[in-house]
Amino acid sequence: MHSGVVEAEPDTAFPEGGTTRSPYPAASVPAEAENTVPRLVQALLENRRELLSVLTRVATRQAAGDEFLRSLRALSGAPWELLRNSPGRLGRLATFLPSNNLLYSYVLFGVIPALYTDEVRLRPSARVAPAAMAVHGILGPRVRAAIGGRFEMAPDSQREFLATCAVSDAVVFTGQPDNAATVAGRIPHDALFLGFGSGPNPLVVGPEADLDSACRSVLAARLYNSGQDCLCTDIVFVHRSVARDLVGRLADALSAVRVGDRRDGDTLVAPLVYPDAVEGAAGFLAGHQEFVVRGGHADPDRQVVEPSLLHMPWRGAFHPPEFFSPVVLTMEYDDPRQIERWLRSPEETVRGMYVQVFGEPGLRGPRIGTSVVCTERITFDVEDGNQPFGGYGLQGGHVRRGGTVVSRPLLLSAEVGRRARS
Repeated sequence: MHSGVVEAEPDTAFPEGGTTRSPYPAASVPAEAENTVPRLVQALLENRRELLSVLTRVATRQAAGDEFLRSLRALSGAPWELLRNSPGRLGRLATFLPSNNLLYSYVLFGVIPALYTDEVRLRPSARVAPAAMAVHGILGPRVRAAIGGRFEMAPDSQREFLATCAVSDAVVFTGQPDNAATVAGRIPHDALFLGFGSGPNPLVVGPEADLDSACRSVLAARLYNSGQDCLCTDIVFVHRSVARDLVGRLADALSAVRVGDRRDGDTLVAPLVYPDAVEGAAGFLAGHQEFVVRGGHADPDRQVVEPSLLHMPWRGAFHPPEFFSPVVLTMEYDDPRQIERWLRSPEETVRGMYVQVFGEPGLRGPRIGTSVVCTERITFDVEDGNQPFGGYGLQGGHVRRGGTVVSRPLLLSAEVGRRARS
């Protein structure tokens, strides 16, 4: 990290420091939320069409519809979340919003925290600022009317927003890990800094897997919003005994994937939003043509990456990039201990988020290294906006307070509640 910050082991917790509680009664916050949340849910429902129109500027219609429903679920679960975590009252929150999941992140990192925060300031990603501001234009007035507090979003420069962070009680950062250290160094010593990251989220198809189910799971975990999500899988480990069968099924399934306009409900893969993701995929495909089973082409002019499948032999020193595109990469293994060693390598220890395990009895939870084990489930099955998110890798997610950095699954209300009890 940076000067003055000590990197803690994944299991390290901040010292509790006695039994001092927040001066705000735990029961009062949920009571307020129970009155406010229905109004906010109604705001989403009444503006569903307009919101979906905005979301499909950056997401496929299928992903946008799923995001809308996940946003409703998270908002509806907010009273329970606050009752469970007792966050007390926060003065000012500054949030760097991500460049995808515009509505979901707006709810998770803006609307729900506004239930226990006096002032919320949001900064959209410059990549998608017009679309993010359009979401705020639809919902912002309704949120302010419901919560009776300050709730603002503006496309500030990074320098301007860093000035806001410097006078905030908590900062949520959803960008690149290298930039997280810079931002964390600008906030007050005792302020909370939550750095949400990403990881390769490997998926394992073992010798006992149901291959029809495994094939569907791989495609669901890789192709969500054309692969443009931090929960998408960047590598699939497949046992040698079922590799030929699974790879064949994946190739056939990818040949039937519809590529088209993201606003079309039947489209699974659309032109990508980020030119650098197209360029990155094109470079990887060009450099690994010998492993291409299906597809293998990218068109930077149209910003389209063809749904592609690559199959590699075991390479223990290989660590995939974050594709952010519809590239399915499988790697053959013989023994689950190979995967364990891979997950415990220095490269993956720092990136650990989730590992999805299907039909591999040699890999059991609750976690391996810094990766949380999802048994017979993919990352999108376990994602819950009212529960801590991510794994134990530093780049996968970490919280900083008072010079100490701890890597663990993150939820803002839980971290604020933890601070109130310390």
